Amino acid sequence: MTSNKAVAVYGAYGHTGRFVVSELLRRGWTPMLSGRDAAKLSAFGAEHPGLEVRPASVDEPASLDRALAGAVAVINCAGPFASTSAPLIEAAIRARIPYLDVAAEIEANIDTFNLFAGRARDAGIVVVHAMAFFGGLGDLLATAAMGDWTTADEISIAYGLDSWKPTTGTLVAGQVSRQRRDGRRVVFANGEIAYVTGAAPTTEWTFSAPLGKQTVIAEFTMADTVTISRHLKTPEIRSYMTATAVKDLTAPDHSAPVASDDSGRSSQTFVVEVLARRGGEERRASAGGRDIYAFTAPLVVEAMARVVGGQVKTAGVFTAGEAFDARDFLASLSPEHLRVEMR
Repeated sequence: MTSNKAVAVYGAYGHTGRFVVSELLRRGWTPMLSGRDAAKLSAFGAEHPGLEVRPASVDEPASLDRALAGAVAVINCAGPFASTSAPLIEAAIRARIPYLDVAAEIEANIDTFNLFAGRARDAGIVVVHAMAFFGGLGDLLATAAMGDWTTADEISIAYGLDSWKPTTGTLVAGQVSRQRRDGRRVVFANGEIAYVTGAAPTTEWTFSAPLGKQTVIAEFTMADTVTISRHLKTPEIRSYMTATAVKDLTAPDHSAPVASDDSGRSSQTFVVEVLARRGGEERRASAGGRDIYAFTAPLVVEAMARVVGGQVKTAGVFTAGEAFDARDFLASLSPEHLRVEMR
């Protein structure tokens, strides 16, 4: 493990960024605070005296170079990632340090893999993309569920959220993503990503406690469609989201997450379940926890620590399931952050 504990956090003052900074401090790392809004960054820095504050704009490569100078890795928490991912990855390549982000924008996800896989490999750096609740957790669960299977007839992933109070960042990123795909939904069918129109179908899914049977929206556009299909061989990936959460997300009068304890976590609970089918066999993996934004912090910080610790031996762009031993990674988050069950 490196003696350098400095980690640049871009978008440090944002909702998820704050959780990431707190998790880094809890685990003995030294966050270097960065972001586009100098005033917000300065105010956040005042809450953490002793931490370096490094304003930087994605439109000014030199400022990004200064923000990353001396860091052992960079974690990008600033959406929309369609605007921030590429400049930050470019800066990480120049600095020769690992890059991780919490992107859940499908178009940005696809762009990162297509544009930077070869360049990151040539530069000798590790890029772990979509290392978040959406994109990362589902990929880890699907990889763990598959186990020694090399192929599956289909993989289903169901998100059970008892509510979804979206952050401003989620709403802006979602708007950018929808605009890029002209409002179409994204599905993975017949072995490829496809764009479809029309209303998404509804069905029911019986989640484990505490959610139980829920009405779900099928073919819900998810980053997992990209991350899972990157490395798990299956012709069909089916995604589901609780209708209650979708109603919250699309409500005209959005309300932001409200802290329910001293850590800043909301009372939101989640259950994520993955079902892999092959022939007449089924394998399942499920995980439950609290606050999807807060949970992203231990997920991406654990990933960063593993990358910096040399557990990813090959350079390039990876999903969570590609980069790490999925079962071991999930176990490392239990029971403090996640309840995991394999069947």
